[in-house]
Amino acid sequence: MGNTPGFFGIDDCFQRLSDLGDQLEAYRRMWTSRFRTVLEKALTYTSGRHGGRPPYDPVMMLKALVSQTANNLTDERTEFLINDRLSFVRFLSLGLSDRVPDARTIWRFAKD
Repeated sequence: MGNTPGFFGIDDCFQRLSDLGDQLEAYRRMWTSRFRTVLEKALTYTSGRHGGRPPYDPVMMLKALVSQTANNLTDERTEFLINDRLSFVRFLSLGLSDRVPDARTIWRFAKD
């Protein structure tokens, strides 16, 4: 099936993005644990005793909303671009195989 990048190929892609001046990388450096504390206090997540899928990381979701607002994106387009762009994946601190929030999840997080 063609040439798929290996582990080091992805690192090379990230380095190329950095060399080109990826602004999202600079924004990512500004996020600290203080956002996590505030978000966890504000959000009412259950303990998970009743089952169900665990919630997405609240800091990652906040970063997704910041990306959405900064780029004037719909929820659907935000979902697509998180799946499509390495710069979004890196900004959200996701791995290539991590779950990506769908448009409805992004919408619900914004409304909470």
